[in-house]
Amino acid sequence: MDEQALLGLNPNADARYRQRAMAYFEQLKESQDAWEVCADALAKGIYNDDHVKFFLFQVLEHQIKYRHDALSGPQQQLIRETLMKWLQGQLMNSQPEKPFIRNKAAQVFALTFVMEYLTLWPKFFFDILSLVGLNPNGVDVYLRTLMAIDAEVVDRDTLHSTEDTRRNTLIKDTMREQCIPNLVESWFQILQAYQQTQPEITCQCLEVVGSYVSWIDLNLIANDRFVNLLLSQMSVEELREEACDCLFEIVNKGMDPVDKTKLVESLCQVLQSAGFFHVEQEEDVDFLAKFSRLVNGMGQSLVLSWTKLVKAGDVKAANDTLQALEGKVPLLLQLLVHADDDISANIVAFCYDYLHVLKQLPQLTDQQKANIEAIMLAIMKKLTYDDEYNFDNEGEDEAMFVEYRKQLKMLLDRLAQVSPDLLLEAVRRVFNNTMQSWQTASFMEVEVAVRLVYMLGEALPASHGAHFTGDATKASVLQEMMRTVGGCLLECLFFYGFRLLIFPKRL
Repeated sequence: MDEQALLGLNPNADARYRQRAMAYFEQLKESQDAWEVCADALAKGIYNDDHVKFFLFQVLEHQIKYRHDALSGPQQQLIRETLMKWLQGQLMNSQPEKPFIRNKAAQVFALTFVMEYLTLWPKFFFDILSLVGLNPNGVDVYLRTLMAIDAEVVDRDTLHSTEDTRRNTLIKDTMREQCIPNLVESWFQILQAYQQTQPEITCQCLEVVGSYVSWIDLNLIANDRFVNLLLSQMSVEELREEACDCLFEIVNKGMDPVDKTKLVESLCQVLQSAGFFHVEQEEDVDFLAKFSRLVNGMGQSLVLSWTKLVKAGDVKAANDTLQALEGKVPLLLQLLVHADDDISANIVAFCYDYLHVLKQLPQLTDQQKANIEAIMLAIMKKLTYDDEYNFDNEGEDEAMFVEYRKQLKMLLDRLAQVSPDLLLEAVRRVFNNTMQSWQTASFMEVEVAVRLVYMLGEALPASHGAHFTGDATKASVLQEMMRTVGGCLLECLFFYGFRLLIFPKRL
């Protein structure tokens, strides 16, 4: 190794050394066998400098990614042996490598897997698992490697060529046949072993489960043994956010509608018995944001199951699913009206879908009407500007609230389709209560009352484009509210106009 060139890898090195390091990197990349020195250094753990270790992995990565097919059989074997010797060395280290080193190592493992799993290294996972066991340093690299493989093979956001897509499909099919049950068992053992002592590793494992569940057999995960373990981690503060994400991915997995309803209901029963259905305003907002996303996923899954069952003509199962759906509305309302808009926004899609279900029902029950009114009141409350809104200098937070208001407007439009009479009456009640004392009310209260009238006009169906004709009741209510708005505006203009004449300098 060119020790002088390696000095240039230090971020504080001068330009001359950095240029020499870059030139050395290019030399190692292009050489047919010079990279083997780097492999030997990695396998033997010769260097302690983190930047040199990263550099060595980069050289190896280039050979695998761009020259793998040109390597000889012994050279390909050397790469496999290098990686396994490096991994074995990690098991004996008292302290793990820096995260950026472990991530780069995982990328190199993943690239080697993609290139060799179907041909040269079919026992890739068995070799790694038999080596690392439950050693925390080894398990960490194993889990990072699984996430790197997911990025290379599964990630739908990555564009692949037709050839790569065909190869990735074959890799997934082969994994399902040969090793997925073993991987799932390893995840269970890791989660069980480390949930009390190694929260970082446990969270990594939960992330792996959430990523892989979309394309493996759901029965391997959605069983009492595994789900109960995941649910128990919802009560561990360091794990519960990642556990929420993992359960969300499980719930989102496509499956038979009756089975999906049973799965969601079993999850909800445990969550409810553990007290999660009682939302505290003071609860950690980061967790509640994850939890509201999970509830949204469960709710939308039930709506989808109900839709499929109705189309299939399975009346009993559809009714059971509708009953399960109705049981989630109280929790929906708690999250929708939460003071944190991110938590509220995460549940909007479920609320919208629930209203769409009600729109399709031939007749609404008293409880469903009460749910509609509760949703209306929640929307009206959440439309209100908070005290921290900066009207003079609107920034990112203000822009996010404007977007959030648009989502609430969609819900209001859907409410107008489901029950226009209930919406009309609710808006009138809120409007009248506010405008009776508009002089002493806050600007935020008056603004939302007037805006509701405007939104109502947009949401309610009009008779030939006219809101003040046609339905006499609707027209009368709208006319009454518009007269009130007009009267308040005149009074406001008169008051401030008179003051402007008398005290111009003070205004």
